[in-house]
Amino acid sequence: MKRIAVMTSGGDAPGMNAAIRAVVRAGIAKDVEVYGIRQAYQGLLAGDMERLTSREVSGILQRGGTILQTARNEEFKTAQGQRKALRRLNEENIEGVVVIGGDGSLRGANVLSQLGIPTIGIPASIDNDIFGTDTSIGVDTALNTILDALDRLRDTATSHNRCFIIEVMGRNCGYLALTGGILGGAEVVITPERPMKMEEVAAELEAAYVKGKAHAIAIIAEGAPYKVTDLSEFLEKQQVGFEIRLTILGHTQRGGSPSAFDRLLATRMGVEAVNRLLSGESGVMVARQGRKQTTVPLEEVTSQMRAISDEYFELASLLQ
Repeated sequence: MKRIAVMTSGGDAPGMNAAIRAVVRAGIAKDVEVYGIRQAYQGLLAGDMERLTSREVSGILQRGGTILQTARNEEFKTAQGQRKALRRLNEENIEGVVVIGGDGSLRGANVLSQLGIPTIGIPASIDNDIFGTDTSIGVDTALNTILDALDRLRDTATSHNRCFIIEVMGRNCGYLALTGGILGGAEVVITPERPMKMEEVAAELEAAYVKGKAHAIAIIAEGAPYKVTDLSEFLEKQQVGFEIRLTILGHTQRGGSPSAFDRLLATRMGVEAVNRLLSGESGVMVARQGRKQTTVPLEEVTSQMRAISDEYFELASLLQ
């Protein structure tokens, strides 16, 4: 194998650039040419790819986002689009592909593998919802962004005897909300997996006020069964004791310089992906299990979502 390609797909995650850098430099060290596919599957279908050298990936280790950019594409989901992708790769003599991204991206990687293109996936999703790996690229940085915001909001909440309702990302998985709540000392955590009725939230916050707390924090994942604005309005009407303020962190959780943990994770996974590809493996995702790097079949990875440990829910309940 003398020529491979790398792409980033789906939602961006801090550490994607570190993974790109690792793939490129690991490939070069093995006398392999590495091409970058821009705009993910959209760029693949358009043939938008160029060779990456050490110079192109120099100075990107600490940068958030992705230098290859990312985009969503519906055409690749069709048989015609998949044939076009195969043709583009053959036109450039690409012999293997590394796909960095979340669930949808890894489904695409599995398709490429089934088409006969050796393909390795690297998990990158701040939601930590990818099955088969303990953690994905970007999770640690996003969590630290949430904790930094939570700590700041608690300072002002205490000063004004307020309750802050904080919405974090997590449409289908409440990992960020739950872990952020445990580590940030939130009184209430609401996730898609274990939602709470608005009346239950109000009761918890009123209980905190009665206990004499100077503030309260409620973290809600965006995948909760009701809008955070509706919850905020409901709590104001219930008069739980605290003034209610709402903060939506939004895409600030995706940006920023990756943490040391994410840089190391992305680097290790990038190198491992190249090694696995050159050794003849395909249709697998590089995964972190314990302290080891291993691989999991993409068919298995995309068949289910990573579940949150029950222990975390118990911790959140115990420490509220």
